[in-house]
Amino acid sequence: MKHLIACIFCLFTILVSSQEKDPNLFTLDVNFFYGTVLEHNPDISHLIADHPTGLILSYSKKTYGFKDWESRFNYPDWGFSFVYQDMKSETLGENYGLYAHYNFYFLKRNINLRIGQGIAYTTNPYDKAENFRNNAYGSDLLSSTYVMLNYKKENIFKGFGVQAGISIVHYSNANFRAPNTSTNTFAFNIGTNYVFNNDKEPEYIASSDEKTYKEKIKYNFVFRTGLNESDIIDMGQFPFYIVSAYADKRLNRKSAIQFGTDVFFSKFLEELIDFYAVAFPELDVTGDEDWKRVGLFVGHELFINKMSIITQLGYYVYYPYDFEGQVYNRIGLKRYFGDKIFGAITLKSHGAKAEAVEFGIGIRL
Repeated sequence: MKHLIACIFCLFTILVSSQEKDPNLFTLDVNFFYGTVLEHNPDISHLIADHPTGLILSYSKKTYGFKDWESRFNYPDWGFSFVYQDMKSETLGENYGLYAHYNFYFLKRNINLRIGQGIAYTTNPYDKAENFRNNAYGSDLLSSTYVMLNYKKENIFKGFGVQAGISIVHYSNANFRAPNTSTNTFAFNIGTNYVFNNDKEPEYIASSDEKTYKEKIKYNFVFRTGLNESDIIDMGQFPFYIVSAYADKRLNRKSAIQFGTDVFFSKFLEELIDFYAVAFPELDVTGDEDWKRVGLFVGHELFINKMSIITQLGYYVYYPYDFEGQVYNRIGLKRYFGDKIFGAITLKSHGAKAEAVEFGIGIRL
């Protein structure tokens, strides 16, 4: 009898383990798009010649709640995308991009919002001798973001489904090298998707999280750096250094609010001040202006598994030289390595005017 009970218990354990094992289902989808380059800046009006076209190929890993964070966000997909875009302009050429993305679902999973971030290669960047009209892309490697909003139906017939919607694709090098006017493409897309092993799809698992989540105020210290250039072409790239300290308070498992300070050491700004003092005396720049800046900011952090999305809005309280205004903003990604150490890639800008892509490392205590 004891042996029978032991066998039944072992069999039950195996069955439960098999049910709890992530089935590792994924989808492949392809979308074709047709759109227009938005004239977000009159300086790029000469680059808008025709309607760009392209395709988006994607791999997406499906989630079912085997990890608690999945159910908090209504079981999103995560994956990778490849985007090809013909800008329909001899000056702009063609772009090829690789991205990491998340798919978020709404309205009984019929509406799909995808957010992708990656890097793109452009075939025809600015060249002062051969392609001086391209004031949008100052380098052949670009930071790129795309957003796609689809009506999506999966597994309509033997794993195949369809989707259609709108997309926005952004290309910019974030002032890594001038010029950097950037482009934004608004497009309509249509495509198909296929769910592999669709007959093995499990039920969605509800979250086992407790309803309330409390955490003490945490203190963060971050060092960020990178290279950037002013809007003056061929002035050169210079390093920048940013030291940040801020406190954050978790509101729940998803969100935290932040308040802190940044100290900016931007060498390009020092060079720009010297240049204006010599080349444009009518601007009343003496060359002795301090190029360092200090800002205060408030922010929000959205926690998604070991990744998080940060958004911050800041104001320079020490601002001896006027450059793009006293309000700045930052958006980007953090990746936690354990409970305390994290890395970050962020974009710092003044409104829609990018200043730099920042690479940071920090600690949360």
